[in-house]
Amino acid sequence: MKKIFFYSIVFIIGLIIGLSAIAFEKENVSKSKEDLIKDFYLAENAVHVSPHSLRAKMDKVDNSFILVDLRSLEEYEKEHIIGAISIPAYSDKYTSDYDKQRIVSEFRKLPSDKEIIVYCYSTPCMTGRKVGQMLAEEGIYVKSLNIGWNEWRYFWNLWNHEHEWNTTIAADYIASGSEPGVPQQRSPKGCPISGEFGC
Repeated sequence: MKKIFFYSIVFIIGLIIGLSAIAFEKENVSKSKEDLIKDFYLAENAVHVSPHSLRAKMDKVDNSFILVDLRSLEEYEKEHIIGAISIPAYSDKYTSDYDKQRIVSEFRKLPSDKEIIVYCYSTPCMTGRKVGQMLAEEGIYVKSLNIGWNEWRYFWNLWNHEHEWNTTIAADYIASGSEPGVPQQRSPKGCPISGEFGC
């Protein structure tokens, strides 16, 4: 009698879990193409930060954000985006091992009332995405600069508008050494486009 009761309970629990999984899967599979596109753009805009908007904040000496360089400390000290702090994802530039506890602990120390923006080596670099996922799993939410160090430093004209090529230079937005450096207040001489789609 006890065995029948036990197996009945196990069967009922299994049935509930199975039906819940089917309902969850059906809800996600039944999304329309348009819903998937909408979700993609909502996520993209929630996570990615335009380098133009970052540069504009720097020009205003806006302190509503903290920029975090995820490259090795050695690379950071050589050169980094001005104002960025260093929280290296890896122990050195030749090693892809990381200490999750250290990284999470360093991000927990950052002020919760500021937007946290991370960047790594380049646009396709996965380090920022992996760190972002790791932090999200710990309840820490960061944004990602839409370009990496290489584009910021070596391909300034690639992501800037043509009319900005002669009015802004990468060197004005780069620091070296162990300190972040402080962006200088600059009058907007770059992108003349204002509004929601401006620089």
